[in-house]
Amino acid sequence: MKESIHREITPLKDDDCFLIFDRQRGLFTYPIHFHPEYEINFISNAQGARRVVGDHFEEIKELELVMVGPNLYHGWENYKNDGRSLLHEITLQFPRDIFDGPILEKNLLKPVRDMLTNANRGILFSHDTAKMAYGRLESISRKRGFDSFLEFQSLLYDLSISRGQRLLTNISFQRNNDFHNSERIEKIYNYIRANFNKKIMLEEAADLLNMSVVSFSRLIKQRTGKSFVEFVNEIRLGYATRMLIETGKSVSEICYECGFNNISNFNRTFKKKQDCTPSEFRLNFNGVKNVF
Repeated sequence: MKESIHREITPLKDDDCFLIFDRQRGLFTYPIHFHPEYEINFISNAQGARRVVGDHFEEIKELELVMVGPNLYHGWENYKNDGRSLLHEITLQFPRDIFDGPILEKNLLKPVRDMLTNANRGILFSHDTAKMAYGRLESISRKRGFDSFLEFQSLLYDLSISRGQRLLTNISFQRNNDFHNSERIEKIYNYIRANFNKKIMLEEAADLLNMSVVSFSRLIKQRTGKSFVEFVNEIRLGYATRMLIETGKSVSEICYECGFNNISNFNRTFKKKQDCTPSEFRLNFNGVKNVF
């Protein structure tokens, strides 16, 4: 059952800042894939198609804008879109090291820094932001030289401060996690990752930070927007979805290997998060992964 997801070799060279593709076509033909670059993808006139980002999949509307981080699975499949109308796709890719060094640590660039971190989970921008970005991306594709780079930087900043952003994947599905804004949350996150397949007690986690259970629970809620149990389950679900995609292990095996105490609880928790059962989730990925 195990299949491969295509690793794309992008045309970016070591001394390139970014590249942009602007194309119209009838249907999506590229398989689910990943690459080490960041990618911003604008799509219009493809309603009924389906977005796949990490362990997330969802039918798209007429207009959308998505950003994905390095090595995060992503792609669009035709699903309910019949290809009768030409879809428009503008793709912008840029390398991870484009902002290497202390410049990204400056206060002014904190929104961009946070966006690049969140892109590791995939970001869906609002409809209004997608409309704004459309003209900006077209402008970048027409400009040349340093003018295009200035417009690219300006767009990144405007995207980073835009409202209505939605993260798409489970917190532990991403390959490179970063809780740079909270050393305490990072410590707890690493503790859960190291013990996700075991029973994790709230009291033991609170003791790690020398906090009372009440204060610890409040901290988790403030920093993650979730209760401690929800936080633990989301991390476990991230591992579970990766196993469903990448391995041939049974649902039962994955359930217990990810720390869930019984199949019923696993199915219930999984369906609440993904709106489908683990078996249905696996079926949704069959047929969209191509071997290269």
